[in-house]
Amino acid sequence: MRILVDIGDPEVKALDQLAQREKVSRAALIRKAIDDFLARNASISEVEAFGLWADQKVDGLAYQKDIRNEW
Repeated sequence: MRILVDIGDPEVKALDQLAQREKVSRAALIRKAIDDFLARNASISEVEAFGLWADQKVDGLAYQKDIRNEW
């Protein structure tokens, strides 16, 4: 899919220099940057959820059983 994005001249020049050094296209660099950004931000929610019950006074398994008994 094609998308239109406005990028300033200094950024375009920097991308072109990096693309030449890495021997890839400018588009390939932008795709990689987007992939890296999405991967980095997807893992943030996993990190934030880890240890969610750590400061709770109730045992997580006991809480789960109590909730399920209400059904």
